Amino acid sequence: MPSKATLIGTIALVLWGLLALFTTETQGIPPFQLLGLSFAIASLLSILAIRAQGRAVTQTWRQPWIVWLLGIGGLFGYHLFYFIALANAPALNASMIAYLWPLLIVLSSALLPGERVRWYHVVGGLTGLAGTFSLLGGDFKSFSGEYGSGYIAALACAFIWTGYSVLNRFFKKVPTDIVAGYCIGTTVLAFACHLVLEQWVSPGVAQWVAIIALGIGPVGAAFFLWDYGVKHGNIQLLGTLSYGTPMLSALILITTGRATATLSVVFGCLLIVAAACLASGFWKKTQA
Repeated sequence: MPSKATLIGTIALVLWGLLALFTTETQGIPPFQLLGLSFAIASLLSILAIRAQGRAVTQTWRQPWIVWLLGIGGLFGYHLFYFIALANAPALNASMIAYLWPLLIVLSSALLPGERVRWYHVVGGLTGLAGTFSLLGGDFKSFSGEYGSGYIAALACAFIWTGYSVLNRFFKKVPTDIVAGYCIGTTVLAFACHLVLEQWVSPGVAQWVAIIALGIGPVGAAFFLWDYGVKHGNIQLLGTLSYGTPMLSALILITTGRATATLSVVFGCLLIVAAACLASGFWKKTQA
């Protein structure tokens, strides 16, 4: 049975599965404006939640500079390079490269004190990667050298989020409340990029609803849950289970009529489920 912290981290993955659905409702909003607005809502709600529990918002903010660099760099850095990747490479290919991070988390967790990566973690991670490749309609022939800068940016995404997730393990004593500060820092940087690179677009009612939903879940609570999960849970299992996010996203888009079920999607889902079962070690218990 996964630990409480692992289950909490898994909830973040479920919330990220809603990201594509909400994002499709914000079409027309420039990416950095969308990032700034959604993180601004996440910042406000997190501050209200912390105050409602009787804690001072800035109580946990006296941390070494490396903690802030890791937190804001992880949240903003990932999105920055993801936008660069999408602007310079086909979205499908860029997403497939960016989704190397679950496998990288599994492999790099071996460097953490007291952690041991077993063969079924690695095989589970590779199986999940293959499932995601199928789920996204992967085709190696579609990769071209002319999109090299975009692919490099996508690879940077993968390494940034891996670094954020794994290195957080060294800061277990830093309370999760600090994520509110990360959200505020990301908001400021996102709006700075928006002012320099984009023109403001006034959101409509439906777009505002989607933006608020993003701020509450995939861009809000999810980061608090993930922070707690990777600090205290089974990081190898969380890494493999992360491949369930694109699967859940695809299933939600299909059930809401925004995507079509294909054989590659079904096969990809089966591989991802198999990867999760393998990495969880459940099969070992059934053999006992």
